[in-house]
Amino acid sequence: MTSRIPRDSRLRLVRPRPLAAAPRAVNQRRPRRPAPRPPEGTPAPAELARMARSGLAAAARVAHWADAALRLGRDGSNSDGKGTLSDETAQRAAGDLGLTVAQVRADWDTARLAGLVEVHGDTARPGWRLRAWDRDDSAVLRGWVALFDAWSLAHPESADREPGAVAEVVSAMPQVLSFLQLSAGPVPVEQLLDLLEQRVTELRTERCEIPYGPQPEPSTEDISLAPLAPLLEWALQALASVGALTYGDAQATLTPLGSWAVWVKLEQICVAAQSPAGNIEQAAEGMLRGCAQLRPNAARAEYRAWLAARPVGSAVTELIGAARGDDALLRGLAFEALRVVGAPAEPDVRSVADEPTLRPYALLWLAEHDGIDPEDAHEVLTREEMTWLWVDTAAAVADHGEAPMLVRHLESAVQPTVPMLLDEVRAVGHPRTVQVLVALAAAHPDPALAKAVRRAAFQVHTGGS
Repeated sequence: MTSRIPRDSRLRLVRPRPLAAAPRAVNQRRPRRPAPRPPEGTPAPAELARMARSGLAAAARVAHWADAALRLGRDGSNSDGKGTLSDETAQRAAGDLGLTVAQVRADWDTARLAGLVEVHGDTARPGWRLRAWDRDDSAVLRGWVALFDAWSLAHPESADREPGAVAEVVSAMPQVLSFLQLSAGPVPVEQLLDLLEQRVTELRTERCEIPYGPQPEPSTEDISLAPLAPLLEWALQALASVGALTYGDAQATLTPLGSWAVWVKLEQICVAAQSPAGNIEQAAEGMLRGCAQLRPNAARAEYRAWLAARPVGSAVTELIGAARGDDALLRGLAFEALRVVGAPAEPDVRSVADEPTLRPYALLWLAEHDGIDPEDAHEVLTREEMTWLWVDTAAAVADHGEAPMLVRHLESAVQPTVPMLLDEVRAVGHPRTVQVLVALAAAHPDPALAKAVRRAAFQVHTGGS
C-alpha cells in the first residue's frame, strides 16, 4: 500500500477512560533530569523574544488593528461575521495601515498561525498572546514556535505538486533541520538535497514501497532527485518566510531563532519541578507549573500544602483564573487542584460551567463531586464537549509532552475513525485546532494518516472544506 491509496485508519477501540484524568497523562514523565543548556552562542531569551517580535511585527500590527477596529472579542464578532477577512475588511485595513490587500491577508494568516488571533467557528478573537505581546517574552516565543511548527501552512506548496511527495518532504524536514542545527553554519543545498533523498527513501522503505522484479542499474544522474529538488527549494523558502533560516547562494543557514527552536524540539525541554517551599510561595499559575512534572500523588500533596497556606476562597479564585489562561496543561492541573479543595469549590466551579473554555472540566468536576464514578463521569458531556476536551488535552500534550504521547492520545478519542475525528475536530472550533493538527501530523509515524491530518489543518487554517 502506498501513500497514494487512501486509508480509513481506524482508531483502536478501548474502554473510554475518564477524560477528567486526561491531563494527568501529561504528568507521566520520565525521571527528572537537569534542564539542558542551549548550545553555546544561543542568544538570551530576551534577545530571542526581541527577534520574534521583530519578525512578527507586521502580524501583530494587523491583529492590533483588527482588535481595535473590529472590536474582536468584545461584541463576539467582527464586522463581517467571519473568522477570515472579507474583501471589504481587507481593503479597509490596507487603507488604514498603508499596506496592500495582499500584505494584509498574509499578515492576518501569520497572526492566526502564531496565535495572535484565534478563530472560534466563524468569529475571530484576540489571542492571549496579543494581550501579552509587549510584556511577556515567553508568550512571544511560544507564538513564534507555533508559526515555526506550521511553516508548511504559512507558505503552501503550489497545487500542481503531487500531494504524496509534498507530505514526504514535510515529514523529512525535521531531520534536515536537525542537520542544519548541528552544522551551526551555512550548509550547501546540494548536501541538504542528498540528506532529504536519504530520508524520503527511508520513509518509503518503512512503508514497504520496494519495487519487485529486476531493476535497472542506477544512472549517474539519479532521476529520483529531480522531483525533490523543487520541493526542497519550497521548504527552504517557506522556513525562510517564517524566519527560521536564511536561504541564498545555494546554501541555507539557521537563524538564531531557528537554531534555538530546533534545539528546543530536540531536547524536549520541560520546566523542572520546584521545591515544595517554592511551590507553596508561588501564585496559582507558578505553583501549577512547578507541579507539572510531579507524579499525581506528589502533585496532590503539593496542592494540599499550597491550599493550607491561604484562604480557600482566594485560592479557588486563583486556580480558576489560571484555568482561564491559554495553557491547556494548567487548565487540567487547576481542576485537579480543585478536586483536592472539594466541596468549598463547588459554587465557583458551578459558576463557570457556562464558559466554553472551562465547561467540560467543570461538568466533569461536578459529576465526580456528585458521586458519579470517575470512569463514567465523561458521560455527562456531549459529543461536541468531549471532542473539544480532546483537542484541549492534545494542546497540552503538544506544548509539554513528547511526540509518542501525542500519538497515543488518539486512543482517547470517542470517534471510531480518524476521518470522523478530523471532521468533528474541525467543527468544534477550538482555537488551538490548527496547531494541534500540525503537531499530530509531525508526530505520527504513518505518512498517509499524517498527510490526512495535515490536510485537515490546512483546511481549518484556510476555512476550506
